[in-house]
Amino acid sequence: MTYCVGILVREGLVMIADTRTNAGLDNIATFRKLNVINRPGERVIAVATAGNLAISQSIVSQVTEGLENPETGEIETFENTPSMFKAAQLLGRAVREVYRLDGRMLEQKNLAFDCTMLLAGQIKGGRLRLFMIYSAGNFIEATADTPYLQIGEHKYGKPILDRAIKFDTDLQDALKIGLISMDSTMRSNLGVGMPIDLAVIPRDKIDAELVHRIEPGEPYFHDLRERWSAALRQAHQNIPRPPYGI
Repeated sequence: MTYCVGILVREGLVMIADTRTNAGLDNIATFRKLNVINRPGERVIAVATAGNLAISQSIVSQVTEGLENPETGEIETFENTPSMFKAAQLLGRAVREVYRLDGRMLEQKNLAFDCTMLLAGQIKGGRLRLFMIYSAGNFIEATADTPYLQIGEHKYGKPILDRAIKFDTDLQDALKIGLISMDSTMRSNLGVGMPIDLAVIPRDKIDAELVHRIEPGEPYFHDLRERWSAALRQAHQNIPRPPYGI
């Protein structure tokens, strides 16, 4: 299982992903699920993946190697796509190409073509954007009304984002809230685990201000976990007990 979240606020973008992959109770490993292409001043693109690891790696490889544009015959990659919308279309075509190659065999083995991806970033001349690409290759985009997107095991971290994330949220606060969302997910699902990869991309800077991996035992994240747990305990203690005559 996986948990990845992208948060798009007025000041910029936050992407966070865990690294745990699970192929059975006794086969747990660590794989990077958040990859960042950073060409300062030209383009910065981040991709986070959830679902079947073999499928998602094949899709990323398709985009890295390049796909032929059916209209122009040119080979397209994230390095030369002219806009983030075109990048989302390219990633969707890569999803459909991997399905064409492997989908039927997976179905014969009673395995689902399970893959969702977050794509975010900014290309010179365009705006900062965040997309979710589905296993059919179609996609949706985050908006000011819905400034975050999640993939993987999202239900445990969603209530925190629903209550705390707005388009006007400060970028550093968005990172903090995203990490609390990740911690809440890890607390409730052993299939999501550390290390945690993150990227912070300020709007219109066209550069990744921060690309970082949080390792187990990192002091700030440990402190965040303890403070959030204490704050929750204090909050429920401060709420009056129900007046229902129990």
